[in-house]
Amino acid sequence: MRVLVVCDDFYHPARIPRAGLDGLGDSDFSFDYLEDPRTLTAEQLTAYPLLLLTKSNHLSASDKSEWITDDLQATIAAFVRDGKSLLVIHSGSAGYQDSPLIRSVIGGTFLRHPAQCPVTIAPAVQHPITTEIAPFTIVDEHYVMALDDPQAEVILTASSANEAEVQPAGWCRTEGKGNVCVLTPGHNLEVWQHPTYQTIIRNALRWCLL
Repeated sequence: MRVLVVCDDFYHPARIPRAGLDGLGDSDFSFDYLEDPRTLTAEQLTAYPLLLLTKSNHLSASDKSEWITDDLQATIAAFVRDGKSLLVIHSGSAGYQDSPLIRSVIGGTFLRHPAQCPVTIAPAVQHPITTEIAPFTIVDEHYVMALDDPQAEVILTASSANEAEVQPAGWCRTEGKGNVCVLTPGHNLEVWQHPTYQTIIRNALRWCLL
């Protein structure tokens, strides 16, 4: 199954999700990487059942210019509403506070994070993505999130000594005919490569395509 991965931003170079996804070792999925999505069209997206967004609203690792436009928001929203899927990992939820359409499709947005610290990720409910997942702790950015959609199902939580409130670390929702999953861990390569998080990502990919 081909997955289009939109990645690379000022704080999150493309090499990290590339290495993390390539390490899945799952022959069910092949990943095409797009670092500059400004020319992405609806026609190009038709080749993919799933879009993986792990890019904040920065053009590249060397350029903080915003890349998301009203047209691109509409293209991605239509892609999901027509029955395709969106998986958002870490920085894919950041920088879209003032981009209402993509924020509504994601179901919320990143607000801030404290200094990196040990963060404990734990299942919140029984769900296909959290099947046989045990809590694990790893040094990461503890994302503080605004969860806009009251119907979204929180599947993972994040807690740490640096942030007073437990935060949603993962949620699932539907948008039209499509599935949307958001996972907030993933600043460091060690997080992407953690065996439990690798299982979560693999499960999320599969759930998105149900």
